[in-house]
Amino acid sequence: MRASFDATGGVVVITGGANGIGAALARGIGAAGGTAVVFDIAHTADLDGAPGVEQITVDVADREAVFAAVDQVLARYGHIDGLVAGAAIQPRTKVADMPAEEWRRVLGVNLDGVVWACQAVLPSMTKRRSGSIVVFTSGLAHMGRAEASAYAASKGALISFAKSLAAEVAEHRIRVNVLAPGVIDTPQFQAANPTGGEREHWARTIGIGTPEDVVGPLLFLLSDAATMTGSQLSRDRAYPKE
Repeated sequence: MRASFDATGGVVVITGGANGIGAALARGIGAAGGTAVVFDIAHTADLDGAPGVEQITVDVADREAVFAAVDQVLARYGHIDGLVAGAAIQPRTKVADMPAEEWRRVLGVNLDGVVWACQAVLPSMTKRRSGSIVVFTSGLAHMGRAEASAYAASKGALISFAKSLAAEVAEHRIRVNVLAPGVIDTPQFQAANPTGGEREHWARTIGIGTPEDVVGPLLFLLSDAATMTGSQLSRDRAYPKE
């Protein structure tokens, strides 16, 4: 069986979409006939000229900036059908050595940034009685990892946040689901897992996927075929390529 998605007329905001999974999803939405609006603190030339993809420079930890960017999207397109809140950072620091500023910055981007984006899109989704929100968690939310306490804490908190939000907005026919994408070869993963050591461990055990591997699950969660909310979809193992 082959799955295909028609995003014609759809508008999806992707936070943290300048590279990795977000960029792959943006291209996938554009290829399916929709419009992907990428919110990221960095502009990437790789997405310039990609069909159906627009970029807005936004620091998602800045609530006012997020609201202003969403207003810009609504003014241009009139509606937002989906939000994929994927912006995240993962510095590596031991708890005993972690500056307060680093802890606050990680939670500001990874957790607050999701809250601000949800708050910004919910009024228009509620008015239209339609919308899909997807947030990212990580296996580290459950098993933890040395020197990744802030990242793991943020990802654990997002599970609780998304399930609570799903309960609040279900009456408005807005769906909120969580995706655990698994080990994916993104720039963030590469920075946290340089060659050798743990990278070889992941490759040998559960496998390392590509950003494109996550596009299908995300398009499903954004589509009206995903008739669930408050759920978590996990890619626990990379599917082997021929």
